[in-house]
Amino acid sequence: MRKSIFLLGFLLPLTCLAQDWNYDLETAKKKAAAENKTILLVFSGSDWCARCMELEKTVWQSEAFKAEAKKSWVLLRADFLQKKGNPEPVDVNDMKIILAEKYNRDGFFPYIVLLDKTGKLLGKTGFEEFDTAEEYVTYLRRLAK
Repeated sequence: MRKSIFLLGFLLPLTCLAQDWNYDLETAKKKAAAENKTILLVFSGSDWCARCMELEKTVWQSEAFKAEAKKSWVLLRADFLQKKGNPEPVDVNDMKIILAEKYNRDGFFPYIVLLDKTGKLLGKTGFEEFDTAEEYVTYLRRLAK
């Protein structure tokens, strides 16, 4: 019983911190249409790209970003991992490869793409230096208009 209470107390706050990242474009488009939101697509290399890790820590995990995402964006991630320095095998049917082919042909990391609910490109950017997560969120909001 004590273990159950401990686990519940430990895991419940983690679920509140979690963000609803999607990994499939069609799912993201359906959610964006249903919720009248913009799609924020992030190309990252979460286990090898230093700037990607910096964005994760300073922006994506910030309360400012989470609040804006909940209100305005459907989050879509294309994460290109490299376990022990070796890229994952390429599968042309993998959604992240399909997304890269369509929106990030030059292979920039990190790369942020804003799409309307149909998948039409609204704006794009690489890593940008800002003092606060709030400034980054404001920049992304402007980029979508």
